[in-house]
Order: sequence, then C-alpha cells, then structure tokens
Amino acid sequence: MIVAAGQFVVTPDWQTNARTCVALMAQAAHQHASLLVLPEALLARDDADPHLSVKSAQALDGGFLSLLCEESRRNALTTVLTIHVPSTEGRAVNTLVVLRGGEVIAQYAKLHLYDAFSMQESARVDAGHEIAPLIDVDGMRVGLMTCYDLRFPELALALALQGAELLVLPAAWVRGPLKEMHWSTLLAARALDTTCYVVASGECGNKNIGQSRIIDPQGVTVAAAAEAPQLIFADVTAERVAQTREKLPVLRNRRFAGPQLL
Repeated sequence: MIVAAGQFVVTPDWQTNARTCVALMAQAAHQHASLLVLPEALLARDDADPHLSVKSAQALDGGFLSLLCEESRRNALTTVLTIHVPSTEGRAVNTLVVLRGGEVIAQYAKLHLYDAFSMQESARVDAGHEIAPLIDVDGMRVGLMTCYDLRFPELALALALQGAELLVLPAAWVRGPLKEMHWSTLLAARALDTTCYVVASGECGNKNIGQSRIIDPQGVTVAAAAEAPQLIFADVTAERVAQTREKLPVLRNRRFAGPQLL
C-alpha cells in the first residue's frame, strides 16, 4: 500500500491549520495513499507562546476535527495526527487521533511527555496511561506513537510484540544541538528494533525541524523531507516485513521480558 507523511508550519489560527490538513488529505487521497501521517499538536502554534496549543485545546467533536472528518468522508484514507484535548482547568491531553470514513476510529494519549532539554510538557499536559490497540490499514497492523515516545524503545517493542508491522509517529521535534542526528538515528533504530516500517511526520517552522521520514524494516530511509512543507510517499508491503523478520528474527531471539531475562 502507499503511505504518506505531510509536514507544514502550524500557525496560531486553528482554522488555517485545519484547511492545510484538509488539503494534504485530499492530495494524499488523490495519489491513492491508504495512510497519511500529519504532525503533532496541530491546533495552534506560536513561537512567542509555547502554551498556545494547550490554550487552544478542543474536544474531539470540536470545529477542527469536524472539518477534517468532513474531508475524511470523501475517501478511504486513514489519517493520523495529534491535537490537544481539554482535561482539567488550563490543562490538556496530547491526543493522537485516527480518522477514517469521517469518524475518529482510534485515539491514544501520549505516554511520554517531553520533560527534557529545558522544556516541561507536563507543566500543562496530562500523560496517558495505556498503550493504544493496533489498528488495521489495508491488512497491515499499525502501532500508534507520538514524538518523544520515539526515545523509549519499550513502547515500539511492545507494539511490535503485539503484531505491529508499521509504526506511525506524529511529531514536533524541537531544534537544538544534535537534535536532527537524534531524530534520524532514533527513527532507524526503532525500525531495526522492531523490524517494522516507521512513518514519521515532523512539524516544520522556526522551532521544529520538519524532516519527515518513511523508514523500512531494515532501517533504510525510503522517503524523506527536508525543512520545508512537503508531502512524501512510499510503497510499503507486509512481504518486506516478513522477509526482514525471516532474515533478522530479533523479535523471536529476544531473551528479555521487560527488565527480566525470559
């Protein structure tokens, strides 16, 4: 099947961002993609106000997702992105949503909050507590992750052990010394750890690096974007996953269950 990752600069206006998402969805569907991954925290972003996305949080039945669901009804595309959903007063949950057929068919609350590199996502965001069930896209099993989750191999491995063949990762990867190297290295590492495809979308702009990637189960980058808005595509197959797992059976060869030897 054809998969896509789209990146763009999130603006302070949620309606502008929704129109951009709708346009990317239409382009991906026109190119016969089955799966589209968009970046993290798409409601609103402002370099002068790091909390704007939380302040702009919307319910799943709010105006932002209503516009995207309207576009989703027009095709068979599965679209993945994250928005902030209100929780308690002044706080929100960084929520990954999966859209198909005009409905939210799955959601996942980000487990690992970005309390690193002098930032503290947990100051206004509540962490999730559960690994999301796998979803099916054209017969391939897909695991859900968000941004900073990438640094925790246990999550990717848990999804692969449940049967994932492809991992999706909406992200807003913050610029900084060595951060681009971390991004590319970790994406390849998670693909190799799990022998899964990885489809990662990164928000671009002044603060975040962009650099969306589609990685195959042997850690090879098969499609990549730079720092500018772009929509990338790649063809992925369950056969490639099976062939890789036959040659490189790391999931079968494991001798650890969590911190304990099997």
